[in-house]
Amino acid sequence: MAPSVDRMVPLLVALLFLCLGAEAVDRSNFKTCEQSSFCKRQRELKPGQSPYRALLDTLELSDSRITLQLINDNNKVRLLLELYRLHGNMTRVKINELKPLKPRYEVPDVLITDPPTEPMTLVAQDENGLVLSLGVDEQRVIVSARPFRLDIVEGPTVLLSLNSRGLLTFEHLRLRKDTISHKITSTVGSMWDSIKSVFSSKHDADAEDGGGAENAEQADDEDEQTVKEEEDKPGMWEETFKTHSDSKPNGPSSISLDFSFPGVDHVYGIPEHADTLKLKDTDGGDPYRLYNLDVFQYELHNRMALYGAVPVVISHNTERTMGIFWLNAAETWVDISSSTAGKTVFGKMMDFVQGSSEVPQIDVRWISESGIIDVFVMLGPTPNDVFAQYASLTGTQAFPPLSTLGYHQCRWNYNDQEDVKAVDEGLDKHDIPYDFIWLDIEHTDGKRYFTWDPHKFAQPKEMLQGLMDKRRKMVAIVDPHIKVDSGYKIHNEIRSKSFYVKTKDGADYEGWCWPGNSGYPDFTNPEIRAWWASKFAYDQYEGSMENLFTWNDMNEPSVFNGPEVTMHKDALHGSWEHRDVHNIYGLYVQRATSEGLIQRSGGVERPFVLTRAFFAGSQRYGAVWTGDNAAEWGHLKSSIPMCLSLGLVGISFCGADVGGFFKHPSTELLVRWYQAGAYQPFFRTHAHLDTPRREPWLFGPDNTALIREAIRQRYALLPFWYQLFYNAYRTGQPVMRALWVEYPKEPATFAIEDEYLLGKDLLVHPVTDEGAKGVTAYLPGKGEIWYDVHTFQKHKGAQNLYIPVTMSSIPVFQRGGSIISRKNRVRRSSACMENDPYTLYVALSPKGTAEGEIYIDDFHTFNFEKEKQFIHRRLHFSDNALSSSNLAPDSNFSTAAWIEKVIILGATQPTSISLIAADGTKSAVEFEFDSAASVLSLRKPGVNAGADWTVLLQ
Repeated sequence: MAPSVDRMVPLLVALLFLCLGAEAVDRSNFKTCEQSSFCKRQRELKPGQSPYRALLDTLELSDSRITLQLINDNNKVRLLLELYRLHGNMTRVKINELKPLKPRYEVPDVLITDPPTEPMTLVAQDENGLVLSLGVDEQRVIVSARPFRLDIVEGPTVLLSLNSRGLLTFEHLRLRKDTISHKITSTVGSMWDSIKSVFSSKHDADAEDGGGAENAEQADDEDEQTVKEEEDKPGMWEETFKTHSDSKPNGPSSISLDFSFPGVDHVYGIPEHADTLKLKDTDGGDPYRLYNLDVFQYELHNRMALYGAVPVVISHNTERTMGIFWLNAAETWVDISSSTAGKTVFGKMMDFVQGSSEVPQIDVRWISESGIIDVFVMLGPTPNDVFAQYASLTGTQAFPPLSTLGYHQCRWNYNDQEDVKAVDEGLDKHDIPYDFIWLDIEHTDGKRYFTWDPHKFAQPKEMLQGLMDKRRKMVAIVDPHIKVDSGYKIHNEIRSKSFYVKTKDGADYEGWCWPGNSGYPDFTNPEIRAWWASKFAYDQYEGSMENLFTWNDMNEPSVFNGPEVTMHKDALHGSWEHRDVHNIYGLYVQRATSEGLIQRSGGVERPFVLTRAFFAGSQRYGAVWTGDNAAEWGHLKSSIPMCLSLGLVGISFCGADVGGFFKHPSTELLVRWYQAGAYQPFFRTHAHLDTPRREPWLFGPDNTALIREAIRQRYALLPFWYQLFYNAYRTGQPVMRALWVEYPKEPATFAIEDEYLLGKDLLVHPVTDEGAKGVTAYLPGKGEIWYDVHTFQKHKGAQNLYIPVTMSSIPVFQRGGSIISRKNRVRRSSACMENDPYTLYVALSPKGTAEGEIYIDDFHTFNFEKEKQFIHRRLHFSDNALSSSNLAPDSNFSTAAWIEKVIILGATQPTSISLIAADGTKSAVEFEFDSAASVLSLRKPGVNAGADWTVLLQ
């Protein structure tokens, strides 16, 4: 019998998948800057030759902004500069065409509100420029006219410069030369030039009479019609990559602007790249690329684009931290250049002001294919100030349900319901806690999302109920490519409502992905997002229950037979081209899914959605992971800087596939990856369809015990993780932090990427080298002390510490001066531990003090926010007294959890210990003291975790 089309589709897709690079990334599938025509054009421009000039007589100043026109002296096209002073020590700069042929795309839905402005005042103005006051610590904006340039200064210090290298470029929208419209326009222009020439002699004579600057401006205005004919370059009006053609109906539209950071030689950010935490100089190579792409088994130490794009750069030196948020969703390239400020014109100004001839400087140049320039300059001055500033623009990390911070068991794919049950029972049999088991694309009926395979998953509710009975949950994948199949309800609804992305000719855009021929819903349309969200209702998503959550993969979007494995740029989202919106598409998919999970519960339950593609603001909708990594030691190492970079730009809920997605890890690598993953925010194992099974008990009892111990350490620390995520939700501070964030004046921390902080109180240095017998950890903080959390041994800060390791070692240190809560009774899932007692670990500072917090709510609903149903307490130790006080007196919540034990590190032996309860009653507390380790253990204080109490050491 001949094979049916339906049976052939999975085989064809699998073959295409292999051709795209299942063994290693095929670089030829993805563009270099040289192959991206707009990037090539922009990079051909040389610094120091800016044609842009500020027309100072067009200045308009209002309470909320200033506007000023810029003119390109080569083509006489005018731009409109808008400058805003924003609340919270930020400045916004917008540049657009003054009179574009048609509107240019401005990114919506990323900013959580219209940023509040504060007034600016004009301090000085002459024919060369103007000075504006920002009203904060002698901050000024200096606008230079010829060439246009903008400097932000504070007192005598230049903080940041725009267009100091003269690389501002704004390709204006224009008519194509071979069109009828252009020919008519050109003819009229020639006639006008002839008429003007009749009057030119009188104009010249007037100018010679000494009309000054005013006449010069007038001459410029009158000459505006005389435009130098710009030469068309390859790729301006159409572009071909491999077999794919981009019609470019709007022609060239790219933009560029350079920023200089004098006194800075460390910049970070612009994820996602499998590269170092500190951004590297791109001179002599490609810029960093931001263009969401499905890259199979990506390479390390590479500036190629990956699955997500957050256009934020953060600069740091010992004096100041600042950030630039480039709000543009088109394909973007970022050049980083290290120089010495003393070697530039700007550097000479720095020499004069500061008396230094060797001031380091980093120049950052942004190049985007379309849209406008819309930049937020976040002036810090501290790292936490920058995090707060960025959070005020794009929001904070969504506060996840506690269960999502537990361990996630996943592979592509668990075969059927019996397989799910066997894995669940296997984890129980081996006493390994977990909260979620995951189903990849094979669980569906022929890759039709929102469905179940009728043979392998015939009773999904029975399966989900079995998990619920054990207080566990499931995640099922729902991708945004929809199988084109007239028998598929979802497809039929989308087509009937005309909800698919369109081709340039107006037909439904179709491409190949896992189901075969697929359509792509236009998630940029709010009506479509609302429809998508409605599909998660329990009566719409058949077989779903309240313990089923969602994974959005392939949402770059991935199009197997598209250019660079993604959508054609001239596809249409309403009136906008895909080129304008590409990097925000994945955010919209995750947003619609998240809203669907919230709506299905009537707004009560917090959602969980994992996404692969992301943009600025994606933190508001769930978690991300680092994509299709490989079972290699290098990929384990790279997971740290990749997640640290994401944390710096607001996305705290990050993790990597434990064990590596592609290939098969050695037992040593797998164990080490579990140990590292247990101390990263999102903790999920995952593996490719073709890899051998790797459940934790399949590698012998010794390795099972090592993996079990790593996971149990994760569960014991869940109260601490939960409090960190609450803090991230409230403040925008990252959960997983680069050391320099907490030690900003300590240069030794600035490039460290093999260790990190959780909050400010735990330092983690995973073992990431094969066969390691030891690691060297840098313990920051001169005058501080750190305690090994396993041995309680005390170490001084500001030193490199060599730590011998065995296969059971996970080097973790608690900062002296902190209090961390744990739950040491580890059970099979986080929900089973909700009312279990706490153990407080009090690590004393050299001054004998410590500080911490404990946060408790119902762990899964929005009631903490809507009804103020939570407990938030301050834990404080000083003068030999440990106390718990209420940080939220207007909150209303009770817990059955209590304080079971207090362990004080760095203590001295007391003669007695007493507990003073909230009602004033006093009782004795039993204790033990280990004089060799200086550890004091208090047994069963017995107080409620939500109560006021004090423990006195005498």
